Amino acid sequence: MQQPFVFEPWAWRDPAATPNPDTAHIADADRDDSARTGGQTGTDLAGADLAGYHVEATDGSIGKVDEATYEVGNSYLVVDTGPWILGRKVLLPAGTVLRVDHDDNKVHVDRTKAQIKDSPEYDKDTFSTPGYREQVGTYYTGSYRDTPPTT
Repeated sequence: MQQPFVFEPWAWRDPAATPNPDTAHIADADRDDSARTGGQTGTDLAGADLAGYHVEATDGSIGKVDEATYEVGNSYLVVDTGPWILGRKVLLPAGTVLRVDHDDNKVHVDRTKAQIKDSPEYDKDTFSTPGYREQVGTYYTGSYRDTPPTT
């Protein structure tokens, strides 16, 4: 019997997304990516800053990462959606990230464009408050209960 998926909004599921030296082996250590990663090479590519990476929902592109945080239990992405939803930014909890592709500079999330578009409005002045975080976490937790990720 398969265990149900447990969504943890503010924790990374893909170790390649976190700047953790224990996950550095995920990257190809023989490759020189210093031009693409701001001086980082293969040995520390697993912890590359995700700012500027394209973000892909399950049904298409939603924008680029504007900011990424790696604080344990409080990690998220701020995504600039550009013209997709009139330049609106969205806050994606790290738990929505399915995987990070450092070769293509893409972050893949396992939510649809509609689910992301319907998320709570991002406000740069209140996004770090506990109330807003709870609102976003509750929204995405509900989306995982209603539409579990496919494996």
